[in-house]
Amino acid sequence: MTVATVSTFLAAVAVASLVAAVLLMVVRFGPQSGVLARLRNDLGQVALPAAWLVATVATLGSLYFSEIANFTPCKLCWFQRIAMYPLVVILGVATLTKDPRGRLYAFPLAAIGAAIGLYHSYLQAYPGSGSSFCTLEAPCTQRHVWEFGFVSLPLMAFAGFTLIAALLLVVPHHSPCPPRRRPSPPPDHPIPRTEGTCETPVSQP
Repeated sequence: MTVATVSTFLAAVAVASLVAAVLLMVVRFGPQSGVLARLRNDLGQVALPAAWLVATVATLGSLYFSEIANFTPCKLCWFQRIAMYPLVVILGVATLTKDPRGRLYAFPLAAIGAAIGLYHSYLQAYPGSGSSFCTLEAPCTQRHVWEFGFVSLPLMAFAGFTLIAALLLVVPHHSPCPPRRRPSPPPDHPIPRTEGTCETPVSQP
């Protein structure tokens, strides 16, 4: 598979990621009841592993371009890598432990990375604007990839960070209730119901 083929494929994935991020925002901030609410609950159950998958693909993609395609990363590229690479570990651990608090550690990195990626995308779209980050050896304005007339490597990174942030916003704030075995009550005592949380029983009258 050639570098051009990989670039086109990942550019298409980046565009799809941006569309998905917008739809997730609609789901997240839409009505709190009805179809969108049910969809938000369903997406929340898979949001953490999905965010981990996005971070993993983005990390592998960046390594492909630098280690196989031999593109030299610029300083802004390294800043985005610093934000992306830890997300693979943070989101991976959160997924394995089913700990929704992982979103609290991952979201700031995703937001910072998205901001850097957006700025870097602007520099590559308008290379004449210049930047103090650029060097002659690894200029920030060099377009190693320019697909569909607007998709660059930093725009791919921006799409990845944005989708991760959108997924983290739909992660529920609590872990799902683990299944628990209840002792059998005496015949004349009904089993108490639970509503809302794992711990709060609602007593029968």
